Amino acid sequence: MVLERPLCDKELDALRGMDTCSVSNAIETFEVRLRNTGFVKAQIRCIFEDFPPMVGYAATARLRTDDPPVAGRLYHHRTEWWNSILQVPAPRIAVVEDMDKPPGVGAFLGNMHAVILKAQGCVAYVTDGAVRDLLRVRDLKFQLFAGNVAVSHAYAHLFDLGAAVKIGGLEVKQGDLLHGDRHGILSIPKEVATEIPAVAGKLQRTEQKVIDYCRSKEFPVGKLRQVMKNFR
Repeated sequence: MVLERPLCDKELDALRGMDTCSVSNAIETFEVRLRNTGFVKAQIRCIFEDFPPMVGYAATARLRTDDPPVAGRLYHHRTEWWNSILQVPAPRIAVVEDMDKPPGVGAFLGNMHAVILKAQGCVAYVTDGAVRDLLRVRDLKFQLFAGNVAVSHAYAHLFDLGAAVKIGGLEVKQGDLLHGDRHGILSIPKEVATEIPAVAGKLQRTEQKVIDYCRSKEFPVGKLRQVMKNFR
């Protein structure tokens, strides 16, 4: 059964306590999707790699920065996006697809918009475009995932608020549950979200047995094969 209710604080904390690779390993055991799907490809990088893992619900939009928008559509005119963001549960993650080809001419998010998003319960901003004002955003403890860094916001303007977007190959819908850290971003299927911490813990304990064996004084390859067989 798909989990319709938002996760409680205890469940969110359990997901925050794991790195994204461990979450990915756990999701694979449920066989709810192909193993080469459900995550953002490597061209989208974590800007603040020393920040802890974060989890939240996606608030989506699309963006252009290269061409001037129609009248009244600059980023500071699209205050209705704030209402769109508040339609998803907290904690929230702003996910914005840059429709320019190539993306990232200008950056929608800088210090001011990071402050606005954080005030709305957002913990991170994810885009295949650009970000800027990195030092000031870092001071806010606000995480960024982006395709590149830019100097100017250029003609940044938002549209298609709440639409399904694609970031680095990952399709994201409004309200999707996301997890991210220095390794990248992945989506968590809601039907298995509450089971992931227990499964991840079991996998980590099993992996540790292999690691401990490889570090032991006696290390015959033949026995390693048996250890790995038990692991699988």
